[in-house]
Amino acid sequence: MPEPSIRVVALPKDANPDGDIFGGWILSMMDIAGSIPARKLAKTRVVTVAMENIQFLLPVLIGDCLECYSYIEKIGKSSITVKVDTIVDRMEGGEKQKVTEGRFVYVAIDKDRKPVKVPR
Repeated sequence: MPEPSIRVVALPKDANPDGDIFGGWILSMMDIAGSIPARKLAKTRVVTVAMENIQFLLPVLIGDCLECYSYIEKIGKSSITVKVDTIVDRMEGGEKQKVTEGRFVYVAIDKDRKPVKVPR
């Protein structure tokens, strides 16, 4: 299995009163993870322009180690689509489970925030 783009522990500050981690926090981790290969490919800044097909499959709990795996799926003129799969390593039991998946679309930009071509 490839190395995750990011790995982070879900903390109490990221949870609702019932101990489930907020979906927005999970999405932000996925967005960061997806931007890493997009930025590496673009060799410049990238901005998120869309999130597609986000599916929350299982809850993330306090203490879970969240691992985001990112795969470039499509390269456009200035856009890069990245699939992000999120796995948790459960604190109790050490079981790994896929909890979230989705696609993130980034656009490569220059210093003036104008779209630029993605190198091939």
